Amino acid sequence: MTYSKPMSILAETAPLLALQVAPEDDIAVALHPLEAGQTVRVGAADVQLRDPVPAGHKFALHDIAAGAPVCRYRAPIGLATRAILAGEHVHSHNLHTALSGELAYRFTGAQPQPQPLSPTDRPVPHFRGYVRPDGSVGTRNEIWILPTVGCVGRLGERLAMKGAALAEGRIDGVHAFNHPFGCSQLGADLDGTAAILASLALNPNAGGVLLLGLGCESNQLDALLSRIPPDRRARLRTVRAQSESDEFEAGMTALAELIDLASADQRQDVPLSALRLGVKCGGSDAMSGLTANPLIGRMADAVAQAQGSAILTEIPEIFGAETLLMQRAENEAVFDRLTQVVNRFKRYFLDHGEPVSENPSPGNIAGGITTLEEKSLGAVQKGGIATVTDVIDYGDRISRTGLTILEGPGNDAVSTTALAAAGATLTLFSTGRGTPLGSPVPTVKIASNSALADRKPGWIDFDAGRVLQEGMDAAADALLAHIVAIASGAPARNEVNDERAIGIWKRGVTL
Repeated sequence: MTYSKPMSILAETAPLLALQVAPEDDIAVALHPLEAGQTVRVGAADVQLRDPVPAGHKFALHDIAAGAPVCRYRAPIGLATRAILAGEHVHSHNLHTALSGELAYRFTGAQPQPQPLSPTDRPVPHFRGYVRPDGSVGTRNEIWILPTVGCVGRLGERLAMKGAALAEGRIDGVHAFNHPFGCSQLGADLDGTAAILASLALNPNAGGVLLLGLGCESNQLDALLSRIPPDRRARLRTVRAQSESDEFEAGMTALAELIDLASADQRQDVPLSALRLGVKCGGSDAMSGLTANPLIGRMADAVAQAQGSAILTEIPEIFGAETLLMQRAENEAVFDRLTQVVNRFKRYFLDHGEPVSENPSPGNIAGGITTLEEKSLGAVQKGGIATVTDVIDYGDRISRTGLTILEGPGNDAVSTTALAAAGATLTLFSTGRGTPLGSPVPTVKIASNSALADRKPGWIDFDAGRVLQEGMDAAADALLAHIVAIASGAPARNEVNDERAIGIWKRGVTL
């Protein structure tokens, strides 16, 4: 398998105390807790620390003037709020964001396609998936229960519990996805709820779908059904609870029909191009941009090079790094769509009286991330260096191979749901702090550091900290093999823990 060159320069295999991503950078990141007075070698230079520096935090490699930009990942991550001396801890006490509001962007022409690293004689991997009539391929064969409104959410959960017993040994599972929306919503807010639910119903991992309505809700069942193409309705059933004398019995009858249909499906060998890969980060730390996110970027590149699809979302977490993605737009139309989505999201913040830099989270800051620019420059590495071939709105589904940018917020539950609705059949989720969260599709947790992987083995699927010991190529080979195994049916940790949920983006008025 071939992999594209990552955006950042990563560690050699020898143990290191600190890491400078690129020669142009003004700071280095401590890989272990460092003490004041300690001398640390970074590249060919020795730096004596003036302050203690926690693991994952930054220190200055040379003197930095007040007001000067501070660079990491070859790009500014903010401005020094005062003079910073070589060896000083660099964080929120002396570094501040330079982000403000919307920007004007200019298309300068499509960039040359990135060249992969030297090819090897290893074949492109295959996995065993479920081929659907429309040619899409699922990594699971499950029945999904989608309530139109929160009023019947608990009914859906009760149906799923009994349906799972009926389906055991025949399909991969029966799952209900409760949510509090579908009524007392207006306009675009209601439309977003309906769009997400309809798109989820079309995910290839759903071998059958039960749409469960109440009857009086704003998100009417017939209107939702009209969003689903007629040729996709053979594996779909509907129940209106208010119209049934026994809604539970009606639901179980529908589930039995769907289970019978889906139980005939069998896994078969399919190429990596059949994989629809979502990429996501949550609970990030300063190591996320050094290990886990570049590693995920290798996976996005591998899928894109195989003519498969990768999906990157979390638009507020590309602010400050958006031009890196814009430079990779396939053409001017894709570039224009990306600029529209980025500025529209910035306007969304500003219209609510919030600065566009209102990020990172307290957990991110504790882990060593200081500004949104720093977080974004690390986060966009999940998209590798693949060409951006499409940009789609929240609730829409992918239609192109390559890298698609999906409109959505950074919230973990909302963004993982949006990825599944867009068509992702497996999501890679990097984390430096840890989270058990799962989405409707396998949600593979990749720890940015080995300490987290060792501390939370029940949550973590893969330790990206091994990049610093084994090198990126070896870690990428191991992760790709693990992805192939999960896509072929091996359970991700979220599935073992029965952590599956959805979150819907609430943007408007509640009546």
